[in-house]
Parts: sequence; C-alpha cells; structure tokens
Amino acid sequence: MTTETSLNDTFLTEFIDDLYAEYDERLGFVRRDLLNLETFVNQPDLDNSLLDALLRHLHTLKGLSGTINLKDAEHLAHQIENYLKALRQQQAHLSEAGLEALVAGVKALEQLIVAHQTQTPLPETTEVLATLMAVATDTPVPVSSTTASTVAIKYEPPPNLTTQELEKFNKAIHQNIPLWHFEFAPTPALAERSINVNTVRQRLEQLGSLIQAKPRLPATGDGLAFEFLVATRTEEPHFADWHDDGITFCPYEPLPAPAVEPPVVATPSDKSPVAPVSAMIAPSLVPSNVVRVDMTRLDELMRMIGELVTSRARQENLFKQLKTSLPTFQWRLLQETNIMLERQLRTLREGVMRVRMVPIGSAFERMKFVTRDLVRGTLKQVKLEFSGQDTEIDKLVVDRMIDPLLHLVRNAVSHGIELPEARTAQGKPPTGKIMLRAYTAGESIIIDVEDDGRGIDLESVTTQAHQLGLINKEVSLTPNELLDILCKPGFTTHSDVDLTSGRGIGMDVVNTTVTTLGGFINLETHRGRGTRFTVQLPLTLSIVDALIVSVNDQRFAVPQLSIREVIELDQKAITVLENNEIISHRDGVLVLIHLGRQFGLSEEFGKDKQYLLVLGGASGVGVVVDRLIGEQEIVVQAVNDPLVQVTGISGATELGDGKVVLILDVAALTNLGRRRKI
Repeated sequence: MTTETSLNDTFLTEFIDDLYAEYDERLGFVRRDLLNLETFVNQPDLDNSLLDALLRHLHTLKGLSGTINLKDAEHLAHQIENYLKALRQQQAHLSEAGLEALVAGVKALEQLIVAHQTQTPLPETTEVLATLMAVATDTPVPVSSTTASTVAIKYEPPPNLTTQELEKFNKAIHQNIPLWHFEFAPTPALAERSINVNTVRQRLEQLGSLIQAKPRLPATGDGLAFEFLVATRTEEPHFADWHDDGITFCPYEPLPAPAVEPPVVATPSDKSPVAPVSAMIAPSLVPSNVVRVDMTRLDELMRMIGELVTSRARQENLFKQLKTSLPTFQWRLLQETNIMLERQLRTLREGVMRVRMVPIGSAFERMKFVTRDLVRGTLKQVKLEFSGQDTEIDKLVVDRMIDPLLHLVRNAVSHGIELPEARTAQGKPPTGKIMLRAYTAGESIIIDVEDDGRGIDLESVTTQAHQLGLINKEVSLTPNELLDILCKPGFTTHSDVDLTSGRGIGMDVVNTTVTTLGGFINLETHRGRGTRFTVQLPLTLSIVDALIVSVNDQRFAVPQLSIREVIELDQKAITVLENNEIISHRDGVLVLIHLGRQFGLSEEFGKDKQYLLVLGGASGVGVVVDRLIGEQEIVVQAVNDPLVQVTGISGATELGDGKVVLILDVAALTNLGRRRKI
C-alpha cells in the first residue's frame, strides 16, 4: 500500500461519520423533492427548478459514493441522473412507471449505503438499473412488485429492543440470515448435568449472532423461562436433539408475504396508480452520532459563555473588596466557591470550543486537488505529504486558512519544485515533495508548508527589490527582511503571468490573513535544499488570554499569542533614523511605536521605566508601554462600526472592574511598522 493510499484510508476513517451524515441529509432532500415531483406525473410541463435540485443532490451523492469507493452506488446515482437529465431536456416524460423507477432507484441507493455502513453484502441492483435505463428512453419494461426489494424475508422486530440489539436485528435482515426463537426452562435435574442459562447462552452464541435474551414468567406462574432470539445460518438438524436439555425452538415468524401479481408491462401511457413515494422510501441509515449545527448557534453559545467569563471576573473583583470586611472562615468559603466556579466555567468553555473544533485535515485534503491541477500543465512531478491531519482547530480559523494554504502550496509548485531533469542533475529524486504539517503548541497551532525544491534566490530577490524601490541599496537580507519583501503587494520573481503565479499577490494574501487571525509567519530557506514557511495561529478567536498594559493611565489588552517577547526598554539604545525610532534587537532591527503618540494620548516625559512588547512574527515591531498590569482571560468583542474604527484597535473587552479596555490590532501595528522600516 502506498503512503498516499494509507493517508486516504486514515482520512476516510476519521471523517466517515461526516460522510454518512451528508448521505443521510442528501437522501432526505431527495425524498422531499420526489414527493413534490409526484404531482407532475403525466403532466405536459415539469418544474425545472425541482429537477435541478434533484440533480444537484444526486450529483453530490454520486461524489460521496466515489469518495468511499462505493462503485455500485456511484453507478446507480449516475443512472438516476441520466433519467432526470432526460426529463430536464424533454427527451423523456415523467410517467407513473418513471416515478416508480426513481423511487426504486433511490431506495436501492439507500440500501447500498446502509450495506456499506454496516459492512454487509451489497444488494443486487441490476433490475433497478435496467428499469431506469428503459424509462430514460421511454422503452416499455416489465415491472414487478418486488423491483426495488432486495430482501427475501421481512421480519417485524420484537418489542423493547435496545439500540444495539436493533442494529443486530437490522444487520441480520440485510444479510438475509434466518432468525430462530429459542426457549430454555431450567430445572434441578438439568442443573445437576451442568446445564443452566449460561451454558445455553454459550451454545447459542456459537450458532450465530445472539440478538436478544430475556427472562419470561410462564403462564402457570411456576418457575422461570428464558427466551433467546438468534440469527444463524446453521441448519435445524444441528440443534434438533437439544430438546432433552430443556431447550425448545422454532423459526421466528416473518411478516406475511405480499401478494405476488403477474408482471405487467409499464408504458408511458399507463394510468394505473403508483404507490405513494412516502410509503416506498423510509430512512434506514444507521445513526452516525453526528449532529450538524449551524455555526451561528455555536457563536451565540460562545457569546453567552463570554458574558459568563466577564461576570465571573467582576465577581472576583468584588470578592477582593469584601476580604477585609468578612470573617476569615466566610472569606475562605466564598473563595472556594469562586475557584470552583472558575474551574467549571473553564471546563464549559473548553467543551464548547471542542464542539467548534474540526481537524485541519479537511483543509489539507483540498490541497491534493490544487496540486493535481497545478502540475497538469507542466512537466513537474510533485508528491504531497501530510502530517498531523487530526490536529483540531476552530472551524472559523480553518475556513480562513484555506486561501493562505492554497497560495503557499501554489508558490511551492511554481517557484520551489524543479523539473525532473534539473532535480536529477542535483542528485535529487525526480519527484519533488511538498510537506504540510500541523501540531499544537500550548494555545496555538503550528502549520508548516515545506518543499525540497530550489530554495529562494536571495541575490535575485535583493536585485529586484532594489529595482522596485523596496530597499535603498543591495544588501544581504536577513530572513525577516526577506519575508517583508516577499509579502509586499505586487512583488514577484516571475516575469510572466500564468495560471499558477506571477501577479505578486499570493504572499500578501497569506500575510494579511494570518496577521488578521492574530498569528504570524516565519521563513526558513536554503539554496538548493528547499523552503519552509511556518505559520502560528491561535486555536480559537472568541476567548483569549491577554496581557493588560497601561499607557498614560489608559489600559490596553494585547493577545498573548502575538507577543514574542517583553523587555525593559533602554532609552540609550534608541536610534532615530528618518524620523523613525529604531532599536537593535537580536539579529535585526525593530521599529518602535509609542502607543501614546499613535493614539494621541497626552504624553508624560521623564518616565523612569518603560517596556517594549515585541509583537508579530519575523517582521515584528516594538510597541512601547508604561506598565505591565497582568494577565487575564478576555472576551473579544470586535469593532465593526466603520465610524468608530481606529487603526491599531481590533476590538474591546470588559474587565472585572466593569470598565472597558481596547484590544490592540497586532496586524495593523505590524503593517505600520513595516511601512516605516523599508
């Protein structure tokens, strides 16, 4: 088995419940639309919008069947599509026989899906397919009363079955396994021979599937008997001599067989009544334990939890005020209650967050199709490898990261991976590799997009950046400066525009999206060995841990994930260059942004101590603040009104004292510092 096949199998195993939930939902839509289509039988005109809806749902069902390699269902859905298309294009008309064929086809499609889900033998669909092909061309076909039925014997389930027992019962029905009813009446004589209910149960389990076992009080009121329902293909002679062991048996009684009528020829002009669709299709998919919930409902639930977080913070602030006015034992009781409430609220928050979490593998899987399309028009050979697909992240973050991942993979194919001949000449395999990895680190997720291609040509980038006026002179670029240039709008190393790249907007989209989500990017490249982009993002955006800081007695909240470092500012290390204050930091330079000046606050001079928040990723900035107040869990309330939006402010939150503080927009401040830097 190849690595790609193994990854596909793993992915399908993890998301198979979602696929079955999609099946169930789409089949429900088809049943509904068939009910509406029934009113158009033998009518001159059909509702094309109804046919279009049916075609969309059947096309989705066909795609889902192909995803799980269920070829019979894929072929059947395709044949139903053919008839619907013939109706849509007025190449056939909807007769009663045609509607019956649609009903039978959908029912057979559902039975195929159920058989696949329960891992039972697939039903036969030859007769249904032949009927659908005939009605699509208005050809008379013999139609029997059992056209869509693939089960030879039908049974009514016994009462009071548990969910697990009902699943066993339905599985036996779908596999056409005969059902037997056994009864055991224990006696002292049988007990002396070591024959009791446990040994009888073991015997029956060896016969086949024991569906139900229950005690029964005989009508005489004497003693106790036990009833068993067993699905087995074992013939009766095998257990015919069990009567001497107190065991009686008989076949489980099936439902009365329907009256069989001689086949009739169904033609487009038949006027015989057709069975109602609602009676011919009944949901039978085994529950998949998946519930689809609108994201707006989860957002509303998260908002309410956010209000609880704020209320608890206010309560804690009140407790601190009461500490000096309460006896010690009462204060301790209140403190214990507060701590318990905090723990329970955090558990509730984490539970709701888990509901919002989805594996990032769903985004990774889309990249397979992107890579396939990108290499189709080239001579390149590219293999995509995944790691950490089961890493979970907020659904909103996953949806927003689709485009950045698309651009990073596109760049890897276009700029990174070489042609097979060039790779072979360098001693590399002819097939290039692009690796997507995901893993968590604390409250953040790390996503790596790495290729083993040619790497970034620093000299070429430096020359082109100088020609475009992005840098003052051709100098050796650090990784931070290189990333700054690559993320400039309009910058590209391709001279020609094609379907893959060349417009210089890809990395700008990546950087803007990532910084908007409160994350940052790092770059590592080696000439001839490849390039790796590392994206760090928060797991969720609704409730975050923040550092509360103060500038001129005005408090601000800064998301902790965006803070790389906090250092004490040395005033002597500041250098003024072209009206900008900069400071040397590690192997690069940081542009300083004074929040007081940025937001027009009255500035106090002669301060003894100030602090520098290093924000953003490799191309970060230094934000100067006066005080570090402490860490706190905050609820993010976005500022959406354009009349009150301010550059550098992303939202607001309420602290425990009931006062509102503003949340810094790290992305906007980083972009501001980048414009000042180059």
